[in-house]
Amino acid sequence: MSDLKHLLVIRLSAMGDVAMTVPILRAFVKQHPNVKITMVSKPFLKPLFTDIKNINFYAADVTGKHKGVFGIYRLFKELKLFKIDAVADLHNVLRSKLLRSFFKLSFKKVAFINKGRSEKRALTQTKNKVFKQLKTTHERYADVFRKLGFKLDISKPEFPQKRQLSKEIFEITSNKSEKWIGIAPFAQYSSKMYPLDLMELVIEKLSQQKKLKILLFGGGKKETQILDTIANKYNNTLNVAGKFKLQEELTLISNLDCMVSMDSGNAHFAAMFGINTLTIWGITHPFTGFAPFNQPIENAILPDLNKYPNIPCSIYGNKVCDGYEDVMRTISPKTVVDKIIKSV
Repeated sequence: MSDLKHLLVIRLSAMGDVAMTVPILRAFVKQHPNVKITMVSKPFLKPLFTDIKNINFYAADVTGKHKGVFGIYRLFKELKLFKIDAVADLHNVLRSKLLRSFFKLSFKKVAFINKGRSEKRALTQTKNKVFKQLKTTHERYADVFRKLGFKLDISKPEFPQKRQLSKEIFEITSNKSEKWIGIAPFAQYSSKMYPLDLMELVIEKLSQQKKLKILLFGGGKKETQILDTIANKYNNTLNVAGKFKLQEELTLISNLDCMVSMDSGNAHFAAMFGINTLTIWGITHPFTGFAPFNQPIENAILPDLNKYPNIPCSIYGNKVCDGYEDVMRTISPKTVVDKIIKSV
């Protein structure tokens, strides 16, 4: 058993990856209630951690005062005042390596994530592919705390209660008198997006169901405009993109009955609340370790792997095998609709 009392945890980006730390930290503070955690991440991600005890959030302004080598050193000096005992680096990139190195030079214990790069190369290569489930990112995060001497079991998670819907949210959604289905159709790369014409067919079919309301999630002006156009066509369909700040959006997500997402951040937002989360996959695959937390493999809707045997041909979706641009079109809207209806 470790005698460390105050841990610095580093995960600066991306949004979905930061969200994946939440169930791990929740398990940690429950199993080690006497250990304090200072979580360092980007400022706008603070709402992810508001309902976890023993966590102090510290914003890293990596585009401002904490930019570059001198900025990271300034961040180190600020954090050093908190009397940190050890560092858990869940990111393991240049910035986090530099920050943890300053602490190591101050004789603090340091542990960092093993991202399993060689295993991931073997999984995504087209020749001699080793197609198997890799260790999940959640377990890789947990391993960092284990390296620091802590026992950590993430197999029996406890999720927070649904957050209370505010008056401001009800003004947009109205009172909840039906099942709420969240649909988040966008992703960073088009290779991870279910074609919008097919997704619209899914929405059209769901809008005809009684006692269902469809809430469309997205971000940015372009996505909001697209979702507005879709929502205006169908009954019981509401675009919530651009309507709320992250804190309110998380509250809304915590009250969903089901979230339908790509391999992207909204899946992890929903899963951290224990919401039934269906994911639609393209050239990536759950075997890479990025499936939402505690969701059964049956919740992953996959393209035709017989027709496209090189899936996954990318970990993040940024590289597409020749001829694999339309793999998601092998997933029928009926398959998606049936999964959703069965889940609620």
